[in-house]
Amino acid sequence: MPKSFLGRGWKFPVEVDPKTGRIKLSEYEEDISEAIRIILATSKGERVMRPDFGCGVQSFVFGLTDTTTLKLFETEVKQAIMAWEPRVQEVEVKIVFDRDTPGKLLINIQYIVRLTNNLFNLVYPFYLSEGVS
Repeated sequence: MPKSFLGRGWKFPVEVDPKTGRIKLSEYEEDISEAIRIILATSKGERVMRPDFGCGVQSFVFGLTDTTTLKLFETEVKQAIMAWEPRVQEVEVKIVFDRDTPGKLLINIQYIVRLTNNLFNLVYPFYLSEGVS
């Protein structure tokens, strides 16, 4: 199967190419990575035409950060990716505290692209409270 099967879409966040004046596009594995970031950044119910799209990670903001909650958080992330990104398989999620920034979690996501069987990693920062930089 050709690699073009992995897809192509608008770059996220949206950018305009200054040379051509057109919207920049991302392709293949980059498009998958951006799609995963979109899934995580979208709260369930946020999209009117797709209220079930997204991930419920925002429900963990200001919440307890005990082991049970972190496991629920990991499960939520994994289920959302498996439901909304069909180009990946064998998704593993591990959430750890960022030692350098209080109130910040690092969502480590490991996945295999189905078509190429290549392993990829993505780290998504998640802030538990406002005003944390």
